[in-house]
Amino acid sequence: MAGGLPRTLRDEPPHRAGGSGGVSESLASRRRRALLFRDGRFVPGERAVPEEVAVAISVDGSTHAVMMASPRDVEDLGLGLTLSERIVSHPREIERIEVVETEAGLDCQIRLDPERGRTYVARRRQMTGPVGCGLCGVESLELAAPVLPVVRAEPRFDPAMLAEAMEAMAREQRLGRETRAVHAAGFFAPDRGLMVVREDVGRHNALDKVVGHLARNDVDSASGFVAITSRVSVELIQKTAVMGSALIVAVSAPTALAIDEAERAGVTLVAVARGAEFEVFTHPRRLRGAVPAEEHASHAA
Repeated sequence: MAGGLPRTLRDEPPHRAGGSGGVSESLASRRRRALLFRDGRFVPGERAVPEEVAVAISVDGSTHAVMMASPRDVEDLGLGLTLSERIVSHPREIERIEVVETEAGLDCQIRLDPERGRTYVARRRQMTGPVGCGLCGVESLELAAPVLPVVRAEPRFDPAMLAEAMEAMAREQRLGRETRAVHAAGFFAPDRGLMVVREDVGRHNALDKVVGHLARNDVDSASGFVAITSRVSVELIQKTAVMGSALIVAVSAPTALAIDEAERAGVTLVAVARGAEFEVFTHPRRLRGAVPAEEHASHAA
């Protein structure tokens, strides 16, 4: 996802009126009254809960997807979704992204360049818009199991980097600490550390926001690995493969189908990452010490 892209798609410094995606950070959560049971008795109190709004992703004037999402970093979400679902292969194929607030929610309006727009119209005849849950709205079983690119990158990561990434991501999960009700995804590069964290009520949305951020800032997604705070579902493996990252590490366990998909797509799947311990399910050669050096060299050749 490296290369130049329009200035309008680059990150701007956050500001109170908008931030990334047109919604202020203060709208990410709100405090609500609750009846708390503490020390054997009920007491009045309150809790911070995350905001959840309807977000439409519109492409060339047609609604591609509608999902429930956190109202932050919506431009990243829209761009990431178009890349993850291969509506576009590069941000240069997008002329404009604008987030419009409506009475019903937020509309992330994406305008493709004319040539890519014609390709998209042909594709829409084969599908109804997938949404943030990953597969909702897919019209056929074939579309639920797309042919994925095989990740060819062969970086090697020190095992300590995985714990470092998860610890750093935990420190950056401000909304998660406040509400205990959102997922997070991040991207860690060995030479730059944790580069981005995005939080959302949907784990797929969080990862799409990371994809969008990397693309808007010309970050090569093959240069590091993905970290997530949720279980590993097959859709997260698919998104990781499309973005070209060689490894994904997660707090929770994967599904059987996610393991199968990671094996086919050449993605190193690491899960149940707790402190310095973790479990590797596929392609362990990218972790130093997991396989002999000569075996890694044969794969990289």
